[in-house]
Amino acid sequence: MAPAPAEIVAAFERSKMIPVFYHEDEEVCYEVVKACYDAGLRVFEFTNRGEHARRNFAFIRDKKLSTMPDLFLGIGTIKNAEDAKFFAGVGADFIVSPIIDITIAEACRKEEILWIPGCMTPSEIAVAEKSGAPLAKLFPGNVLGPGFVNAIKPLFPKMKFMPTGGVEPTKESMQSWLDAGVVCVGMGSNLLNKGLIEKKDWVTLKAQISKAVDIAKTFNK
Repeated sequence: MAPAPAEIVAAFERSKMIPVFYHEDEEVCYEVVKACYDAGLRVFEFTNRGEHARRNFAFIRDKKLSTMPDLFLGIGTIKNAEDAKFFAGVGADFIVSPIIDITIAEACRKEEILWIPGCMTPSEIAVAEKSGAPLAKLFPGNVLGPGFVNAIKPLFPKMKFMPTGGVEPTKESMQSWLDAGVVCVGMGSNLLNKGLIEKKDWVTLKAQISKAVDIAKTFNK
């Protein structure tokens, strides 16, 4: 049974930033998740973006249960109900989509798991709200920008938002979004340096993530 959606949304709000990652090597996946965890993050979105996604998710899920029990581990890039059901069944804590699709919403409701749909227009956000999603992913964030959030927030006062794409782990970038009214930001390669991951320099990677975590903490005061 996945954690209650409200519990996960609260964790998103505390974290302020959500790492987003995929790699073909399961050990690399684990080391990146562990670097984020050791840096203080308690939410992680692994993405369904390669042929080994199912195997690698199961691997890091097992590691999480034994060594990182307070981590919320979700799966992203879910584009159909079948995948949503599969990952809910193997222990995902939440489901993230780059799109809005009612069949995914229905599958997640049956599995009693939080679904975070991807939206780019007011109409899509309205569909997300009607489907019961408490949090919408604004994607691609670099195209929409913080100004989009300022414009739509009055239309959807109860909906919470998270941009993914184009957000940088700097105070200026994060503040521009948080000031606009999002509850957290999703970050991939801007947070998780590809060069360091290729070199398997987990110490430096953790140090870089820790700097971003320290910036995020300033927004909780």
